[in-house]
Amino acid sequence: MNNFFCADHSREIQEDVIGSATNYQTYILVECPTPWVSEALNSKWVPDNLRILVEDVKRAKLPINFLLIANDQSHRGEETTLLIYQQQEGLSNGYRKQEFKLPNIEQVAGVVSKWLAGVSADYEIESSPTRDILVCTHGSHDQCCAKYGNPFYFHAENTISDLQLNHVRIWRSSHFGGHRFAPTAIDFPQGRYYGVLDSDTFKSILTHTGDIQCLNKVYRGWGILPNALQILERELMLRLGWDWFNYQVTGKILEKSLDNNTILGELSFEQPSGTLYTYQAKLIKDDVKTQTLKGSCQASQEIVSIKYAVSNLWLVAKKVATYS
Repeated sequence: MNNFFCADHSREIQEDVIGSATNYQTYILVECPTPWVSEALNSKWVPDNLRILVEDVKRAKLPINFLLIANDQSHRGEETTLLIYQQQEGLSNGYRKQEFKLPNIEQVAGVVSKWLAGVSADYEIESSPTRDILVCTHGSHDQCCAKYGNPFYFHAENTISDLQLNHVRIWRSSHFGGHRFAPTAIDFPQGRYYGVLDSDTFKSILTHTGDIQCLNKVYRGWGILPNALQILERELMLRLGWDWFNYQVTGKILEKSLDNNTILGELSFEQPSGTLYTYQAKLIKDDVKTQTLKGSCQASQEIVSIKYAVSNLWLVAKKVATYS
């Protein structure tokens, strides 16, 4: 067994987790019983037609991430849940969910193919607003997700039950990146990534209460934003508090230096009142937090994890909502 645990090493060197959320336009989440092999889509419950579809999507370089999900009912259920989360254009609060209940997993490829073609797909249900929290427990892909992901999943289940949060569903998930931040999670429909989670910070994330500074150590970033802008978004979040989670946001990179050491970024957000703010910031490479490390337990080579710091932040525009 490999004695190197990437998550332990990341903690030892106090790696900053921000800027590590992956940016995908669409997530397609397929309920599939565990166990999953290292390459999850090669697992025995995954039908060939779904594997072929995923390969076709990869070849077409579509910004889509397929993940397997499961919960304690997945082995016993008589139907398969399919969730499609698609990023919203412009100012948004994350992703739009479509939920399907299929007779079996063999139907998934056909439904997704129709969806990709813009054709109304069968089996879609009217679902109530829910939060779907994915915890990576994919231990066959990286041992840290077993060591830290599995215990955290059970803890998270109990926490959600204790808090009686009936609108929150917790799922085991196949690999979505960032093993070294285990236990790591994605919180849909917003699509925010978290890592190095513990019980207190998870409770704050669920309830949007407590000291928001706790997110400084566990917030990996928001998947709707480019990686460099995720540090700017965290900066504004920590300044403005939990209300930030109710804002519609969009962001873009305006300029980059040739060596990528300096970035000019812009982030706009709209409050529920309709007031729109636009901030710009100069982001500079943080030589202290930029570190060379192994990205996973099995990695044969080290990677450079580049981090940025907000060196200057200023308000560019404020447009106050007017009601006639």
